[in-house]
Order: sequence, then structure tokens, then C-alpha cells
Amino acid sequence: MLVIGNTRTAIDDQLDLTPFYVLDYTQPMFTLAFACLIIFLAALVRGFSGFGFSLLSITALSLIYPPAEIVPSIFMLEVAASLNLLPSIWKDIHWKSVVPLTVGCLIATPLGVWLLANIAPAPMQLAISLFVLAATYLMWKGFALKTMPGTAASTVVGAASGLANGAFGIGGPPVVLFYFSSPAGNVAGRASIIAFFVATDAIGLVNQSVYGLITREAIIHAAAFLPSMLAGVWLGARGFKNADPVVFRKYVLVILAGLAVMTLVKALVAFGVF
Repeated sequence: MLVIGNTRTAIDDQLDLTPFYVLDYTQPMFTLAFACLIIFLAALVRGFSGFGFSLLSITALSLIYPPAEIVPSIFMLEVAASLNLLPSIWKDIHWKSVVPLTVGCLIATPLGVWLLANIAPAPMQLAISLFVLAATYLMWKGFALKTMPGTAASTVVGAASGLANGAFGIGGPPVVLFYFSSPAGNVAGRASIIAFFVATDAIGLVNQSVYGLITREAIIHAAAFLPSMLAGVWLGARGFKNADPVVFRKYVLVILAGLAVMTLVKALVAFGVF
């Protein structure tokens, strides 16, 4: 939880009149500034490629926040980012694949959210780092499909995404692999991923609410990060048409791998390995 000064008084302590927007801060302001920088950089990637915001931001922010505290905030920001991009990509969405992916996600997300609500931070961080490293390796190796998967396969991929999305807030990698290794192409893949995220993050927020994870702190964090996210998405989207997606994606994968390794080390330290 981030803190901006000591704003409570003796009367506040007696009557519990702390306003909704005031937090009992315990960390310095530079932590909030650092978190906003992470959000901005992750949003740049999101605006450009259509994916990567949750993966980058949660992997980095889990170094300073417990996953259960920050994941709901990122879900809120993901919904805002997708809605912001949706009008410009609507005509390019591959609906035939988006629908079964969403169905699979709907089925598996509750189990993922249960894991988020009931597992301690260190195991969650370990799982996040291993998941990110595995997805990054597959994407770097250029795993490719010759044809678009059928309904059953698409539903299974959606379920894998829902499980990871509910548990880690990073359900993008299975779907990113699905689209960018398929014949769909960069434009349709990017558009379909954005559309899919609108549905999956809305599903995730509903399930998190059921488990009591949508807290006052989560809402305040989301509000604090929103300007940085909107600015990053806007700048990233402007650069999409002129930049080389293949080269840019390789840089993203390097960043993801580095963040995953840092998170893995933190989890291992918590387990007493080092």
C-alpha cells in the first residue's frame, strides 16, 4: 500500500473519518512514481501490440506489491485500455475465434481467481515467473500454426488463458501465441486480442468481486495509475502503423524474460533458497 504523508488526526482516529481517497501510507512517494512509470511503459507496449500490459506491469509490480493487491487494479486498467482501443480495431476482429476463446475463459477463470485468493504471494510469484518464461521461450522460438485452430482447440486455449488470467492477471500469453503463430496476421491478431481482453477482464473482475478482491486500495491504485496508462496506450497506438511489429516484439520478449527472472529470484529468496 502506498502512502502520501500522515493525514490522520486524533479526531480521525477516534471517529474513523478517513476519506475514501486517503490511504494510511507506509511507503515513500517514489514507489508510487516508480509504479506509474511501469504502468506507462507497459501501456506503450499494449497500445502498439495489443498485448503485454498485464504481463509487464504485474511481473514488475509484483516485486513491490503482493499479487492479490495489484492484480485487480490491473484488470480495471486493462478494461479501460481495451475500451479505448476498441473503436479503431472493430472491423479487423476475427470473431470466429474470439467467441470460443471467450467461452473457454469463462469456464476456467473462477478456478484461477480461487487460486489468487487462497495462495500466498511467494508461490504466486514463482508461478508467474515460470509461466512468463515458458511463454516467452515459445514466442521467441517462433512457434507457428499452418491453419487456424478449430472450435475445440480454441476453447482449450481460452480455458488456459482464463486460468492464468484469474490466478495471475496475465492471461495474454496463450492467446498471443494462438494468434501470432496462426495465419490470422498481425492486424487481425492484434484486433482480436484486444476484443478478447475486453471480455476476459470483465469476467475476471466479476470473479474477483465474488472473492472480495475488489478493495478500496485496488480502486485507488487503479485511479492513480489511470493517467499513466491512458498516455502510454495513446502513444503506443500512434506508433503501430509505422513500426516493425516483429522487431518490436523481440524487444518486448527480452524485457519480459528479464522481469520474470527478477520475480523468480524474489520468490526463491522468500522460500529461503538464497
